[in-house]
Amino acid sequence: MKFSISREAFLKPLQLVVSVVERRQTLPVLSNVLITLDNNLLSLTGTDLEVEIVGRIELEQAGQGGEITVPARKLVDICKSLPDKSVINFSEDGGRMLITCGKSRFTLSTLPASDFPSVEEGAGQVEFTIAAAALKKLIDDTAFAMAQQDVRYYLNGMLWEASNGLLRAVATDGHRLAMSSQEMPFSLPERIQAIVPRKGVVELSRILADDGDVTVTLGSNHVRIQRDDFRFTSKLVDGAYPDYERVLPKGGSKYVIGDRELLRHAFARTAILSNEKYRGVRLQLTSGLLKITANNPEQEEAEEEVTVDYEGEGELEIGFNVNYLLDVLGVLKGENFRMVLSDANSSALLEAPEADGSVYVIMPMRL
Repeated sequence: MKFSISREAFLKPLQLVVSVVERRQTLPVLSNVLITLDNNLLSLTGTDLEVEIVGRIELEQAGQGGEITVPARKLVDICKSLPDKSVINFSEDGGRMLITCGKSRFTLSTLPASDFPSVEEGAGQVEFTIAAAALKKLIDDTAFAMAQQDVRYYLNGMLWEASNGLLRAVATDGHRLAMSSQEMPFSLPERIQAIVPRKGVVELSRILADDGDVTVTLGSNHVRIQRDDFRFTSKLVDGAYPDYERVLPKGGSKYVIGDRELLRHAFARTAILSNEKYRGVRLQLTSGLLKITANNPEQEEAEEEVTVDYEGEGELEIGFNVNYLLDVLGVLKGENFRMVLSDANSSALLEAPEADGSVYVIMPMRL
């Protein structure tokens, strides 16, 4: 294997794949990145056996083909340390990778490409094309509600559901739920569900850009997203996701509409004096006014009053985890925010009044 490439062109696919490579591995080859050269197409692959990312780039000049694995972190550090706009030369020599750039010279150990594992894919159940920005929005609007290290392992991921004319992403940790939908031009005989693991969701959000389209393939045990410059593959979580539609509150009779940024800042200020463990705040709703209060075991108290539009019979007092409210207000777009409530013991439905396809459910707290 032998080729030359500019530093910037090589760093782009390398940084794309290196984050999936774990520093501490039981298999030494998993700390490496697989470099493959076929004619003038250079591919870099990183994997942790659950998620695999392949970055691709076309070389201006074809080199000598081949494939080899080299230590991922050392390769990144070397390339970052080299001068901007420099040309890096790679050549394999006797089981070593020789890297030269100007008067700099590095020799890295290698492991055979035949030792490098690939994520098993299997057949796809549905394949479709979607704008990368639209898929990133689905992920970013819901990812914060995923559970972390929950014993209900299927909650430590995000549900993707494809049905007639709709792609939906759902995440929940049992205390709150986030759901975002995107209209799609496909018709399916039945709903197809896939639970993408947390790490896959985080990596995908990172690598998806705001331009161009990507092709998505949902299989029974994997999801694959690709375009010319990268291919992302992740195993799916094997389990049944809860029936999220049962969680969506129906028949709420109390409506609150307020300025999103104004409310976000009011909640953030009140949160300063909330209980550090439970993070509870009390909301008191009267005609045209929302009063937010928080206190803690040190007998400290915070109080905010915000003007809102409130429709509903009688006053209402209800408690919530302030972090959950702030998370929703942080991802919602638009000037205003709407909350639909029933009573002090029922979940609240939160959304943007200009329905953008995302809805959020938060369970109340006893204060």
